[in-house]
Amino acid sequence: MSTTTSLRQDIESKTKAFLSEEFEVDAELVRPEAPMKETLDLDSLDYVDLVVIIEEHFGVKLTADDFAKVRTFEDFFDHIEQRVAKS
Repeated sequence: MSTTTSLRQDIESKTKAFLSEEFEVDAELVRPEAPMKETLDLDSLDYVDLVVIIEEHFGVKLTADDFAKVRTFEDFFDHIEQRVAKS
């Protein structure tokens, strides 16, 4: 198994875990092709919490601009994977 594959699996499993724990999102709904915004149905304060949780779990800082390009969970996983790989 390559490092990239294990990093991606780690990102996906951590994301499912904290979304279900912190935001009560059914982990089964967190699929690469699923629309992230509609699936999470978070308000603006929840997004602030989400950014903090992402920083805690992955060690990367995100801004509103980072989320502007994210449509699906696949986009989110790709973005986090790129940011983690750079750090």
